[in-house]
Amino acid sequence: MHPSNTSAAKPSALALLVAATGVVYGDIGTSPLYTLKEVFNYGVAPNHEGVLGILSLIIWSLIWVVSVKYVLFILRADNDGEGGVMALTSLAQRAARNHPRLRKVLLLIGLFGAALFFGDSMITPAISVLSAVEGLQIAFDGIENWVVPLALVILVSLFLIQKHGTARLGILFGPVMLLWFSVLALLGIHGISQYPEVLKALNPYWCIHFFIAHPGIGVAILGAVVLALTGAEALYADMGHFGRKPIARAWFFLVLPGLLLNYLGQGALILANPAAAHNPFFLLTPGWALLPMVALSTLATVIASQAVISGAFSLTQQAIQLGYIPRMFIQHTSDTEQGQIYIGTVNWMLMIGVVLLVLGFGSSSALASAYGVAVTGTMLITTLLAAAVMLLLWNLPKWLSVPILGGFLLVDSLFFIANLPKVLAGGAFPLVAGIVLFLLMTTWKRGKEIVFERLGENALPLSVFSDSISRQPPHRVKGTAVFLTARSDTVPHALLHNLLHNQVLHEKVVLLTVVSEDTPRVALSKRVEVQEHGEDFYRVVLHFGFIERPDVPEALSQCHVEGLSFEPMHTTYFLSRETVVSTRRIGMARWREVLFAFMLKNANSSLRFFNLPLNRVIELGTQVEI
Repeated sequence: MHPSNTSAAKPSALALLVAATGVVYGDIGTSPLYTLKEVFNYGVAPNHEGVLGILSLIIWSLIWVVSVKYVLFILRADNDGEGGVMALTSLAQRAARNHPRLRKVLLLIGLFGAALFFGDSMITPAISVLSAVEGLQIAFDGIENWVVPLALVILVSLFLIQKHGTARLGILFGPVMLLWFSVLALLGIHGISQYPEVLKALNPYWCIHFFIAHPGIGVAILGAVVLALTGAEALYADMGHFGRKPIARAWFFLVLPGLLLNYLGQGALILANPAAAHNPFFLLTPGWALLPMVALSTLATVIASQAVISGAFSLTQQAIQLGYIPRMFIQHTSDTEQGQIYIGTVNWMLMIGVVLLVLGFGSSSALASAYGVAVTGTMLITTLLAAAVMLLLWNLPKWLSVPILGGFLLVDSLFFIANLPKVLAGGAFPLVAGIVLFLLMTTWKRGKEIVFERLGENALPLSVFSDSISRQPPHRVKGTAVFLTARSDTVPHALLHNLLHNQVLHEKVVLLTVVSEDTPRVALSKRVEVQEHGEDFYRVVLHFGFIERPDVPEALSQCHVEGLSFEPMHTTYFLSRETVVSTRRIGMARWREVLFAFMLKNANSSLRFFNLPLNRVIELGTQVEI
């Protein structure tokens, strides 16, 4: 959408609110399916004190963690309109630019938060879809053996359609979730009307009273209450698609009321019939509406899963641009929406993880015992990164920021501690997945730094090279040669190898460096930098944001320098492909060097990543010892 377009063509506030409801709140919106059921599996008695105490815990967790922390504060920590743990990491590093050690610590914390997000991305689709399909057990006897196969069919189908794009399907997301939250509210109102005393749970007294009356399980129960907060991180991660205001309005005017009413309605049902605690969500539904409710729940959980998968794609793209993971082939599935992307490697890895989780745990209750470690870890990391932004970038007065941050850290820490025992009950799966991804990202980042250092050891300064060819000019051929290089002060190895073997230089030689900034987008006016170095040599630097597609030919077409032309049929791109050899030189542990060499060998080539024309590219190999 260009600024010149008329305002009538822009999405209305209502349209943005509906769209945000569909994409952002699918995950947290489906949490009523399983939260109360799992809480009472912890051994809490479904009596007056137990129900009011648990409801009060859920209500005030939603208010403090989601409403106050994320909506009122974290959403304001945007990186030029973009959100998510990678965007926040870049913002926090910018805030700590005068503190080198702190920058490094913040980077490691942010990378670990991103890694945990991927672990969470596997559990969310599995537990959501399983809990929806399990509603069939109330309608039909003897269907238990069909729950897992049916859930697998739904989930695998969801992953199979990803490569075709989700733009058309996404049109349905908003209206379906609008219907979902409306139904949640109506069911809740119906339940409350049967037992109005449940409204006492709105008083935080019952939350405090529960901890006093149950000292043994007071903190531990937060491991189940956290299920009500699933997807809170999505509010921030999806901010770049809709902006802060539509997300906040959708939460306060639609999502939060629907959730609170439904939880209160389920609580009223349990107070009236304690036996309903084994599945209060579907038992709250009238018998005639049970099958339609299962269908709507399944559709809502598919939407929730889609949001998580899309989030994983976006996070991967950001990590690639910022240099934390190897390049992968990114397929753009929409001609108009830049955020509509598909990354096959991530899609199939997530699918395998989700299928293994469904087969391994077999039920939403079993999966609930594994859920929480990754999501609470990510929430805690978000608070730590936001603290750096609030204290160092915003320069808020300490009398205001320190108590607020202290409250966020206290609650996040309690949730994280409460979920740690789950590591021994299946929670190790997302944690191990996160640790493995963290090792891969840090190994890749450090390995690229070492390769950069090694290539610079014997590199020839550009000024020395220019002097040498001015004294002994080589044969020049027509056309423009573009040499991609990470260093801006030396001659690329590909250029030296080409000159050594072919004994020629092109008429125009461009040394091109592509820089990924820590901002989401770069203005077109700041995209291209050009410096002339004499002897028809040019230094060109292209700047891209971490969510932008680095299309080099298109960017070079914006380079208007007299005498320099990038006509497609007269421009040749030279790439250097490094082959890494692990040695005893000081660098990384040998196993990490071997791992890095494997990752580098299998990384997507610069040719596809930078959208270079296949028939105008020459690759020259370089061996690097690390």
